[in-house]
Amino acid sequence: MVSSGWCFLAAMIVAYGVANLLQSVAAARTTVHHSFDPGLLLRLAGHRTYLVGLGCQVAGFVLAFLARRDLPLFLVQASVAAGLGVTAVLGVLVLKWRLPAAEVALLVLLFAGISGLVVAARPAPSKPLGTAVMIALAVVLGVIAVLGFFAVRLHGAPGSVALGSLAGLAFSAAAVAARPLASAPSAEAFLQNPLLYLLVVHSIVGQLLLGLAMQRGSTTAAVAAMDAAGAVPAAIVGLLLLNDKIWPGREWLAAVGFLVTLAAVIGLTRYAEPQHHHAVAHERRRAMVGAGSPGRPL
Repeated sequence: MVSSGWCFLAAMIVAYGVANLLQSVAAARTTVHHSFDPGLLLRLAGHRTYLVGLGCQVAGFVLAFLARRDLPLFLVQASVAAGLGVTAVLGVLVLKWRLPAAEVALLVLLFAGISGLVVAARPAPSKPLGTAVMIALAVVLGVIAVLGFFAVRLHGAPGSVALGSLAGLAFSAAAVAARPLASAPSAEAFLQNPLLYLLVVHSIVGQLLLGLAMQRGSTTAAVAAMDAAGAVPAAIVGLLLLNDKIWPGREWLAAVGFLVTLAAVIGLTRYAEPQHHHAVAHERRRAMVGAGSPGRPL
């Protein structure tokens, strides 16, 4: 019998891809923040585009949560990066982004790596997490928040990568909490589980950090850094503690697929160009052409 997790996984990729695009557009229209200010989320909420993107992100989050009930974290977290491909295609078609050849090649490599993970992953229910791991998740939250206060001082691509990486760690911790939480036997057990509240807080912090990262220019760099930083910790914890499984004889494929995926997203943080800057330059060129046209004062 085919696990429903595969359907949730495919829908998640599309939802995250659309969410990345819409949120990056809204972030580019908001004044750049150089402090770890939660008020940014309120200002972004004033943009209808951001709210629609946030809705897509919430849908992606729910779909990922449902996929984690049966599918291993190394697959789900790596597949989140596939949303970059959806974002890139929509950016080219809708916003006229110009993707360099290196970025296109890395996106193709990304899909190849994720395909290997899909073939190697074996659905299985999660094991519960102990108290020590829950405490560790709370400590990680504090560390991410402290590092965020310093990372917001960075500008341009380095800022996108640093803040995106911290967002990835926050979302990775949320994914670790979500895997056993998705197997809660009842609604009461679900609401009383401390993992639910760790999941919510980590997700909010990750969302704030991602918004700050996208403000610094390159959507692809911000999201790729987030995916790279979030995939490794979740994969390790999943395999060691959460009963994540690989089909016998396909361990090599899982390892190669994961390394290829990781290399692709790390490469995207290096070669991705600031699409928002291209969009601004395009609008300025249009304004200059319009200003120089007959019948308009120079």
